[in-house]
Amino acid sequence: MIRFEERTGYFASTDLGRTASHFYIRYNTMETFNEHFNSQRTEADILTVVSKAEEFEQLKNAARIVRALFEIALRKRWPAMTYRLLTLCKVIDKRLWGFAHPLRQFPNLSHVVLNRLEEKKLTIPSITMEASIQPITRTVLRVRLVVTPDFRWNDQVHGSVGEPWWLWVEDPINDHIYHSEYFLLQKKQVVSGEPQHLVFTIPIFEPLPSQYYIKAVSDRWLGAEAVCIINFQNLILPERHPPHTELLDLQPLPVTALGNPEYESLYKFTHFNPIQTQIFHTLYHTDTNVLLGAPTGSGKTIAAELAMFRVFNKYPSAKVVYIAPLKALVRERIEDWKVRIEEKLAKRVVELTGDVTPDVRAIAQADLIVTTPEKWDGVSRSWQNRSYVQKVAILIIDEIHLLGEDRGPVLEVIVSRTNFISSHTSKKVRVVGLSTALANARDLADWLGIGKVGLFNFRPSVRPVPLEVHIHGFPGQHYCPRMASMNKPTFQAIRSHSPAKPVLIFVSSRRQTRLTALDLIAFLATEDNPKQWLHQDEREIEDIIATVRDSNLKLTLAFGIGMHHAGLHERDRKTVEELFVNCKIQVLIATSTLAWGVNFPAHLVVVKGTEYYDGKSRRYVDYPITDVLQMMGRAGRPQFDDQGKAVILVHDIKKDFYKKFLYEPFPVESSLLAVLSDHLNAEVAAGTISSKQDAMDYITWTYFFRRLVMNPSYYSLEDISHESVNKYLSGLVERSLRDLECSYCIEIKEDDRTVEPLTYGRIASYYYLKHQTIRVFKERIKAELPIQELLSILTDAEEYAELPVRHNEDQLNSQMAQQLPLQVNPHSFDSAHTKAHLLLQAHFSHAQLPCSDYTTDTKTVLDNAIRICQAMLDVAANEGWLVTAISICNLVQMIVQGRWLHDSSLLTLPHVEQHHLHLFRKWANQKTLRDSGSFSGPIEGLPELLAVCGGKESVFTAMVHPEFHPSQIVQIWSFLTHLPVLEVQMSLKGWWEHSQEQTERPLPAAGDHLRGDSSWLDVHADQEYVLHVSLRRLSQHKRKQDSKAQAPRFPKVKDEGWFLVLGEVDRKELLAVKRVGFVRSHTSVSVAFYTPEKTGRCIYTLYVMSDSYLGLDQQYDIYLNVTAASIAAQVNTEMVDSVTELSFN
Repeated sequence: MIRFEERTGYFASTDLGRTASHFYIRYNTMETFNEHFNSQRTEADILTVVSKAEEFEQLKNAARIVRALFEIALRKRWPAMTYRLLTLCKVIDKRLWGFAHPLRQFPNLSHVVLNRLEEKKLTIPSITMEASIQPITRTVLRVRLVVTPDFRWNDQVHGSVGEPWWLWVEDPINDHIYHSEYFLLQKKQVVSGEPQHLVFTIPIFEPLPSQYYIKAVSDRWLGAEAVCIINFQNLILPERHPPHTELLDLQPLPVTALGNPEYESLYKFTHFNPIQTQIFHTLYHTDTNVLLGAPTGSGKTIAAELAMFRVFNKYPSAKVVYIAPLKALVRERIEDWKVRIEEKLAKRVVELTGDVTPDVRAIAQADLIVTTPEKWDGVSRSWQNRSYVQKVAILIIDEIHLLGEDRGPVLEVIVSRTNFISSHTSKKVRVVGLSTALANARDLADWLGIGKVGLFNFRPSVRPVPLEVHIHGFPGQHYCPRMASMNKPTFQAIRSHSPAKPVLIFVSSRRQTRLTALDLIAFLATEDNPKQWLHQDEREIEDIIATVRDSNLKLTLAFGIGMHHAGLHERDRKTVEELFVNCKIQVLIATSTLAWGVNFPAHLVVVKGTEYYDGKSRRYVDYPITDVLQMMGRAGRPQFDDQGKAVILVHDIKKDFYKKFLYEPFPVESSLLAVLSDHLNAEVAAGTISSKQDAMDYITWTYFFRRLVMNPSYYSLEDISHESVNKYLSGLVERSLRDLECSYCIEIKEDDRTVEPLTYGRIASYYYLKHQTIRVFKERIKAELPIQELLSILTDAEEYAELPVRHNEDQLNSQMAQQLPLQVNPHSFDSAHTKAHLLLQAHFSHAQLPCSDYTTDTKTVLDNAIRICQAMLDVAANEGWLVTAISICNLVQMIVQGRWLHDSSLLTLPHVEQHHLHLFRKWANQKTLRDSGSFSGPIEGLPELLAVCGGKESVFTAMVHPEFHPSQIVQIWSFLTHLPVLEVQMSLKGWWEHSQEQTERPLPAAGDHLRGDSSWLDVHADQEYVLHVSLRRLSQHKRKQDSKAQAPRFPKVKDEGWFLVLGEVDRKELLAVKRVGFVRSHTSVSVAFYTPEKTGRCIYTLYVMSDSYLGLDQQYDIYLNVTAASIAAQVNTEMVDSVTELSFN
């Protein structure tokens, strides 16, 4: 029942011991069980064994004893016995034989009713199961099981939470269980009929068995069970994997091999390591594509640099693009290369991510662009008309093995497009892929176009520092108690493997970082020296703790334990990182994302649990295996350790799976299928695909196509004959294009072969939106929508479906909703879209958020909001809807400033809250006392305030000084003087009858006597004119204008810009919309429009709307007198148009 480890003196409990403790069973009873209990016993034998137990003096203990036996049988993986015992448990609980009718379990039913009911099964829980299988390798199968509830929920019978079930996979021939788990069908799933998805892996053996059974049995009800058969008849196993590259025993190459003193000075070492030595020639002296698979910590970044230097040497005018999967990795590379490559080699390095978008000039001048997959995909979509995309000589993709994860399809599309561009422009782009050791490297190499030379796939064991791995399984079906049971073993692991060297502990959530830290402190408290993990003077650490914001972190740092997650303030994170890197604190507990982000190696890595809560599917799911490998890769510091240690604590049912894949590499499959439609849409919009055949050809460039033929069963392809593959692919193209057609993105022509992009498809591709989002816009945006409607359309965008709704956050959302002005659907508090809606409302209302996670989530929501709104504006403009378009512009202003539209725009000033507004209102009454600006009347918004102050800070100070601190006044004044105030002048350019050339006629300024005849400008009907708008910035202050908007509540820097909307108010029709960038001092914009066909007077209105500020919008009426159409003027207009088109082409 227990194990004793002599070396450390620690005891550890076994499965049997845990079961005994859980069910209160004495050790001598356990001995009896060990002696008399095996997989062949009948019910009668079991009852005999149970009655021998010491606890059996009272009959009511029987239930407990049988439950204990059931757990023992399940752990021993005996299927028939497990089933027999679970039934027996229920027989004892219900006091009813298993062969009795299931309805006899309802004690309050009379015989008459029972006899009637026996004809109809009603409330006994029943389920249906459907399984699909995917071979991962020749010995491991992934099973996706969909369990659908098929009964009516009744609170009196089923309670109000859920119905528990046991599930196991059995091999009937060998009488063995390969996987078992416990799951809960929740009440709301049953009521809504929503299925439960379970994903697990099971081993398979050759020769293949004919079938396995999946059995689900209710934990509480007799007669409630279901069976699903996994059939292996049509299963095709994937191809065997080719061998690894052998590491040759070469003389280490000195850095002088670079033959360039400038490059050599970038390295602190004198010789390259064995892996770098072996690949040096291929990277530095040839242009072949390269795929390098090597374990974490083998210096792959240096390999990337070698390939870059090759471009700097041979093609100095070309560009290098380096793609890293996470913003954190991009930041890390930028910080390093800004110093080493920009300062020392004088090459321009530019960052291009969702947060940082430099202008086209900066990109055009860059030598090295460091970017994320999504951003580069968006940029290279329109490669035909972006010269800088065509100047790229090399594409370096880091962590290319992430091809198999959620964001993999983007990498796949980038490389496929690069190869496609190369084949069309006959200018080769070199592709270098860096990854961890791969199982199926040859497929990746074929796809990357690598022949005999260029594939280096070393085994996982050639790490610079060898790794010792320990895997421990933990029982228990519930996540939180299971995590808690891992804390003591974590503490023991640190004591045995790394008592004085740095330790990294990875957990799945911010909450877990805190709980783990507090438990470790509790274990430390029982030691002689509770602060043994703190390697710094107590007084010094106290000074540091005083600067920390997070209260939990203050506590843990004192014990030498740091915490690291996205919810911490930037400065706290930096403090923790520095303390850990400099070994001042010994233990760092981090969320799993840190494994990819910053490079902090440690001597010991503990992976505490391998699953995380996925808000979208509302259950705990496994980390991708690549993440676990990445975490383990952080163990062992090349400069200090001769070996690293990794301890992996897993749910016991997954132990075998991890044992297998942590030692042999994991094959990479494609996940392009799920998002194929969006990527096809991008290519149709760009003009690369114009028929179904083009789409088929496009797919053959992808990695998905390579794997489809190698592992057909994984992608549910029946067999790999030419015919089947063709039929499969054309079905795929057909479905994807139909989806796009239903989303109004493309049109399939009558010949059923040609496809053409539609406006909506172009909008989706340009703004990088999913086609489902555009469909929502097309179907829900109407001519006149109020802001609150637009807000719910915005948050219903498919892009927000990924927003995490964590455990129990539905309650938080329900509480938040009561404090916020707009109602949401009360049954949807666990929906990501509802959460996004609430977070935006809280952003506008300055509402208190319930926890720090919500702050990070708000940032995620805001990050995407502007892009989605811009697309909504294009949709409204395309339909010519003036009212909605203006409202969308207002929504953008609200998002950037974080205020409601109906709030006074004065509230966007820093420090100014509702209760300060009276200061500005009462100012108008004191107007007579002082002589300031030219404005009289109450100050309701920013323009009036600017007019009253007239650029004088003293006037403003006098107005607000009683309520604000002087430093605050300085900040408010600085905000005010940076506001863009524009002066607008307009003229109309076009052809008029009797004039020999195009003429430009000024439009009267708004203040003129407008109703006089002189202010109506004569124009010809049904003819194109161009409205020239001149925007001049009335600068309040002298310093060089910064183009960034002042938006303290918006998470990333935003450039100031303007929307010009031309419309006719009477008909609520939008005629044109134009986006204008930052106005430094003076900008001219041309807006083309057609005059009405009907003669007579009409008024057009020009709206000049900020895309960053509330309250600075202006509008101007344009009075037109439409006279009869003039053929001569029309012909001239069209002539000019065709000439300009020619000169552009």
